[in-house]
Amino acid sequence: MKAVIVCASVSHGNTRRVADTMARELDAKVVSPEEADLVEVAGAGLVGFGSGVFYGRPHPSLTNFVKALPHGHGRSFVFTTSGLPEAPLAPFRFTRPLVRLLEDKGLEVDGSFSCRAFDTWTPFKVLGGINKTRPNPLDLAAARAFAVRLRDGSGPTP
Repeated sequence: MKAVIVCASVSHGNTRRVADTMARELDAKVVSPEEADLVEVAGAGLVGFGSGVFYGRPHPSLTNFVKALPHGHGRSFVFTTSGLPEAPLAPFRFTRPLVRLLEDKGLEVDGSFSCRAFDTWTPFKVLGGINKTRPNPLDLAAARAFAVRLRDGSGPTP
């Protein structure tokens, strides 16, 4: 199965580290939204879409790429990294906007993954940032396990 991961990692490389970890398990190519080829992504058997979180949402370059995808079918997954944890009772989780866009495009979303990451957003900049050691080895192990479940077809993941 051909796999591609489209990853918007623009601040500290956090999301790219998670993408590279998943890619090793999925034998996937990792590309930025600017480098991604719509035809290649549409033709892949499994496509991951990942981004850091900016004001509670994935990076606009990734959402714009997903909006440009042709309607089709296939398997996909989403992942995010963020300085702050997701609010469990929020109307959507960080990954929800991407999930909705992908489902609207006809793609099956097999699961989502999120972890904390180093963040120097303005209020945290004066402190030198938060989560300076994240994603850490435990976060990357969780990303690896998530990718293995996707690869082995163990079913949707939370």
